Amino acid sequence: MSRFYLLLVVVILAACQTAVSPTPPPTDQPTASSTNTPKPTPTNPPPPTTAPLPVGEPVSGAEAAQLLQDLLAFSSGDASEAILRIQETGDVRFIPVLIELLRARQIGLIRNLEYAEIIETLEMLSGQSLSGDWAAWVEWYGGTDLEPPPGFTEWKGILLSDIDPAFGEFLQDEYPARLRAEEIVWGGVKVDGIPALDNPEMLTAVEANYLNPWDVVFGIEINGDARAYPLRILDWHEMANDVIGGVPVSLTYCTLCGAAIAYDGRATDADGQPITYDFGSSGFLYRSNKLMYDRQTRTLWNQLTGQPVLGPLAGSDIRLALLPVVLTTWEAWQAKHPDTLVVDIDTGYDRDYEPGSAYGAYFSDTDTMFPVWQRSDGRAAKDQIYALNVNDTPKAYPLDILTEVQVVNDALGGVNLVLLAGDEIFKVNGEHWLDGPVQYKAGAEVRAFERENHTFDLNDAGDVVDEDGRIWQIGEEALIGPDGETLPRINGHLAYWFGWYAFYPDTLLYER
Repeated sequence: MSRFYLLLVVVILAACQTAVSPTPPPTDQPTASSTNTPKPTPTNPPPPTTAPLPVGEPVSGAEAAQLLQDLLAFSSGDASEAILRIQETGDVRFIPVLIELLRARQIGLIRNLEYAEIIETLEMLSGQSLSGDWAAWVEWYGGTDLEPPPGFTEWKGILLSDIDPAFGEFLQDEYPARLRAEEIVWGGVKVDGIPALDNPEMLTAVEANYLNPWDVVFGIEINGDARAYPLRILDWHEMANDVIGGVPVSLTYCTLCGAAIAYDGRATDADGQPITYDFGSSGFLYRSNKLMYDRQTRTLWNQLTGQPVLGPLAGSDIRLALLPVVLTTWEAWQAKHPDTLVVDIDTGYDRDYEPGSAYGAYFSDTDTMFPVWQRSDGRAAKDQIYALNVNDTPKAYPLDILTEVQVVNDALGGVNLVLLAGDEIFKVNGEHWLDGPVQYKAGAEVRAFERENHTFDLNDAGDVVDEDGRIWQIGEEALIGPDGETLPRINGHLAYWFGWYAFYPDTLLYER
């Protein structure tokens, strides 16, 4: 068993969040139809009542730098003396440092400090009694307004460089940031340890004999070019960089938060010049959402918002544009798009592409795998929703409601829109590589369109009809009327409720 695999097993077990088994490492790695009035979600639950933080004396910048250095020293004496000095000063800025050290001790990155030293100091500085529960410490800290000592981001990069030197390249103090570096956690793989599919080989529908009619796929059509990306393949890669209908597309899939989002890779650089970005997986998570990175500048990006968050581009106002993507079955996609191409199962990687093999155990479980502090009890954590953000007004539409009513006429961000959904949530029966047979919900077929002054419904035959009973056709880029009128697609995506709320706590929540 490789050291990389051991680290992965330890990191998942130590999270203390779930009984879900970890994903094995890649083998090629070296080591309703009426208008709904918008209702806000319940406010974020208040943090547990705790003792106030003890009042401490911040150390100077020079001493803080020395303490950080000593904490990483090979000598246990230097590290222990640094711990004693932190206890003496009561400098609460070192709380996130100690949380990092607790994790590093758990996964074997350091041996120069004992658990007792770290936990005792954490509890002394914070007034909390969370023992060695790293996930609880992360969630508690996320709800505070504490700040780390100067030099923390780069220090953290040095600490994690023993897993992959490239981690240190991402975590630099000189870079602008749109997130708290303290909340970045290692996700159990190295940089590109979950390898992206770059311009994957495609098959015609007739050639794709490995797919079953009920297999679930992500479907994208741009400028008449239709392509399907099976979940059973994307589970293992979480990223596909492709060109569809002449448009560079990055299909980014965060398995942990259940969100597959198609982005237009065309944007601007830090100087406002046109550039095309393509992406890989950084190995980092933020509130259980993957941080991807662009290969052009190696900036970290938030997968759910399409914004650069740490690195050379983080100080810019760049935001990737969403493209249309839908989750459906292979049979339904192929019927609608007989000329579609689909990813070849021969990807060039040695993976078990059977349904459920990679994340079936996680998908079938109700818990999250990594800590997320910003939560809401508006829905269960892993309830599936369809997410829209129109003119900076976010809203979540639960799939259980959408698949029951199938048509929702709504208004969001000053735009009249309609959501059209299938009548079922797709279930997958599969075999997890470790836990055996699994069954889980993969999502539902949902599309959203502008509706202007129309009101839509379904007729007895299941056709989409307007207020005059005229039948409209559902396209991937527009809703098409009988006289050729088109209503453009509003691009959104699926997600777990917790994953959406973690980044959009002011979201509206659709209710019947």
